[in-house]
Amino acid sequence: MSVIGEGMIDACRMLLTLDERVWGAALRTLWIASLAVLAATVVGVLLGVGLARSRFWGRELIVLAFRVGMSCPTVLIGVLGFTLLMRQGPLGELHLLYTSWGVMLGEFFLALPIIVTLVHGAVRSLDPRVWETAQTLGAPGWLRLLTYLQETRLSLVLAILTAFARCSTELGIALLVGGNLRHTQTLATLAREEIRQGEFSRGIATSLVLLGISVVTTVLIAWLGRAEDER
Repeated sequence: MSVIGEGMIDACRMLLTLDERVWGAALRTLWIASLAVLAATVVGVLLGVGLARSRFWGRELIVLAFRVGMSCPTVLIGVLGFTLLMRQGPLGELHLLYTSWGVMLGEFFLALPIIVTLVHGAVRSLDPRVWETAQTLGAPGWLRLLTYLQETRLSLVLAILTAFARCSTELGIALLVGGNLRHTQTLATLAREEIRQGEFSRGIATSLVLLGISVVTTVLIAWLGRAEDER
């Protein structure tokens, strides 16, 4: 019990004194996850709206594939990312393996199915009169897209927060694509490394920051979900 107590005290001290490794990993985690989710949102909104409003053979299979992708293990994405980015891989010339940008690319593919699936579901649940009114008025494609985003804005924010929560706490991609190097360490990989080396205080401090991120995003998701239910 004394080990846990001492670890918690030392962990709090590290957080208050702005431990370079902990907060460096926190900032890296936040910017990697943020850029990955931002890119996934741009692509995912277009795909989600397109799949919701289009009719073509195989559409349901594509939607199903994205739904399955929501629960895809991060280790699998990490293995695929490593295979693609390694020197002999098809994207090896980009030299993204063991870089933060490579981790961001992997997290982009982690976030994309979440954005596509949730946006698709939100647009499909819209009142058909929204689509019919836009068609009757002859609105151009970009204006119809803005109309959908306006009508589904809460669902879109929920999708973004859900994707961010998944990306900021994942381990498999950061470990396999980032290599757990000092310049690519995220909070999850740093916590694993410190605990493995017996540095429980820094491991606890890192885990507390991860917990804080999870709590904040979960509270926001719950609050927005309640707001959407009340609409």
